[in-house]
Amino acid sequence: MSELARLRWQCRRGTRELDILLGNYLEHHYLNADREEQRYFVDLLALEDTKLIAYLLGDKSPDSKEMASLVNKIREHIQT
Repeated sequence: MSELARLRWQCRRGTRELDILLGNYLEHHYLNADREEQRYFVDLLALEDTKLIAYLLGDKSPDSKEMASLVNKIREHIQT
């Protein structure tokens, strides 16, 4: 399985909103991101759904400045 296919599978969380947000970032932004941002996305996918929901759909923000920046980017690009 290719890395992109593996990531696509990991973006499927069973919560429609998360599926859309994560899948949208993967399809439209991941390949153009630098290696560091790609690494943070992989780290983000490793989080439990409750944390992802709090970060992407709620008002929580990750402690890491870089991870918080990625979360904000994903939130901002919901429609793109």
